[in-house]
Amino acid sequence: MNPEFTIGRHTVGLDHPTYFIADISANHDGDLGRAKDLIHLSANAGANAAKFQNFLAPTIVSDYGFKEMGSQLSHQSAWKKSVSEVYAEASLPMEWTQTLKKTCDDAGIDYFTAPYDLDLIDALSPHVCAWKVGSGDITWHENIERLAADGKPILIAAGASDLEEVRSAVAIAQRHTQAISVMQCNTNYTADLENFGFIALNVLKTFAEEFPGTVLGLSDHTPGHATVLGAVTLGARVIEKHFTDDTSREGPDHKFSMDPVTWRDMVDRTRELELALGPTEKIIMDNERSTVIVQRRAVRASRPIKSGEVLTNDDLAVLRPCPTDALPPFRIAEVIGRAAVRDIDEGDCVRPPDVA
Repeated sequence: MNPEFTIGRHTVGLDHPTYFIADISANHDGDLGRAKDLIHLSANAGANAAKFQNFLAPTIVSDYGFKEMGSQLSHQSAWKKSVSEVYAEASLPMEWTQTLKKTCDDAGIDYFTAPYDLDLIDALSPHVCAWKVGSGDITWHENIERLAADGKPILIAAGASDLEEVRSAVAIAQRHTQAISVMQCNTNYTADLENFGFIALNVLKTFAEEFPGTVLGLSDHTPGHATVLGAVTLGARVIEKHFTDDTSREGPDHKFSMDPVTWRDMVDRTRELELALGPTEKIIMDNERSTVIVQRRAVRASRPIKSGEVLTNDDLAVLRPCPTDALPPFRIAEVIGRAAVRDIDEGDCVRPPDVA
């Protein structure tokens, strides 16, 4: 049986529909009303959950450390403010928690968060149905231990890490829970099309072998949904993408987020893919049973045949259609060299009871 577990209103696993997480992250832009609107927009676009990130700037970044680097790297190089200032503006007030949870309930989707502060875990726990470990915290074992020990499902993003680091993180979580999703991820947030060359979806095959008791996932920051369809094909059933209402807004996460239109398209195309993947057993599908008749060939008389004539290969042709009781071409030898026991019209099927 394939591994599965429950998150909020949903069962997550290979035998269930893909679970879509709208990561609203910093896209609330410091406005609770906007955060609530994004929850409803994501739900209407097909999200199964809205995820947030809880932190205070001093508990996630070192202002001294980033300033000492002398310059900001990667996607942060485009920020007009310091890293500490951006994180301070993106922080999520704990006072919003109950309102966000209620809004998700009203919208009919799940609510959870990625806490980047150990001191916030206990306060958040009564309100969330799962925990997310961001890629940057995959080596923060104390955090993983605390989250897993809380007993809720834990989703571990594996961006910017090697297999041994992922093994360690999963092993720590498995001390406390089997409700784990291991999510392939690439942590380049520049929205550059070149990033498709670094997604490495085939790593999901490795995760399937290494962590057979977990549910595969993808935390993605590329434009569109090509990687999502690929990941689902490879077995991922937990998908996280950033969500906003306008990708042109100012802010650290808007540029690489999806909007309601692109999100709905992603969900709809994924649901089509899920239907298309179907069973692993090769069978004749219900909707093609009639084509078995109209497209397959049957053994037929190539000329009028009188009763008593001995049939040769020249007397027979293999032509469409093939009724369910007709002789398929690979059984033609069963009637060659035998005498007809009835008159057979040209084009009629020749069946074993027609010869002796």
